[in-house]
Amino acid sequence: MAAKDLAALAALLADETRAAFLLALLDGRAWTAGELARHARVAPSTASEHLGKLVAGGVLAEERQGRHRYVRLADAGIAHLVEDLAARSEPARTPPSGSLRAASTGRAMARGRTCYDHLAGRLGITITEAMTGRGLLRQDTGFALTDAGVEWFGELGIALASGGRRPVARACLDWTERKPHLAGVAGAALCRHALDAGWCVRIGSERAVKVTSRGEQALRLALGIEPETIR
Repeated sequence: MAAKDLAALAALLADETRAAFLLALLDGRAWTAGELARHARVAPSTASEHLGKLVAGGVLAEERQGRHRYVRLADAGIAHLVEDLAARSEPARTPPSGSLRAASTGRAMARGRTCYDHLAGRLGITITEAMTGRGLLRQDTGFALTDAGVEWFGELGIALASGGRRPVARACLDWTERKPHLAGVAGAALCRHALDAGWCVRIGSERAVKVTSRGEQALRLALGIEPETIR
C-alpha cells in the first residue's frame, strides 16, 4: 500500500457521519441507506453521498434487491479495523443524568454485544478468559486454540471452517473492557452457535445481546462461568 492509499483510507474514516455508519454496521447485518440515515440523523441524500464514498473506497460492500440498496462491512478485516480504532479512541462522555435510555443502552452494550460476528463486552471477555484458564486458548504468544480447544469446539458440535485466509483465533481489543476478546473463525463460530442455540438473544436495536437462562447453564457447564458474572 502506498502512502497516498493509506491517507485516502484514513480520510474515508475521518468523518463523524461515516463513522456512525461503520459503528452501526459492526452488528454484522446489512442495512439500507434509509436505516443508516435515520440512525445517524442525517438526510437520505447526505447518507447516500457518504455511502457512495465508502463503497467506492472498498470499506463497504453493496447489495441490491429490487428497489432496495443494502450495505454491509466489506469483510472481517474492516470490522477489526473499526473496532480497534474505537477501542483506541477516548471513551465517550458519560450521558447526562436525564438520558436514562442512553445510559441503559450503554450498560447493555458494555455487558454483552456482538462485534461484527463475534461476542464482545464483558460477556466476550469472560468467555475468553475462561477458555484461557481451562487451557483451551493461549494468549502468551498471540491468540491460538490449543488441541484441547479444538476438541472442545468439536464436543459442542461447533464446526471450525478451515482453509481460508482468516485466522482460526485472533485477539480483538474490546473498546469497553480494554482487554482482548476472541475473534477470528473460532470467535465467529462460537457467537453463531450462542445465538442459534438460544444461549444469547439480541436486545434493542443496537448490537447488545443478553445471556438467557439456557445460556447461563450452558456456559457454566462448558466453561465454569458463574451466571452472576455475565448478568
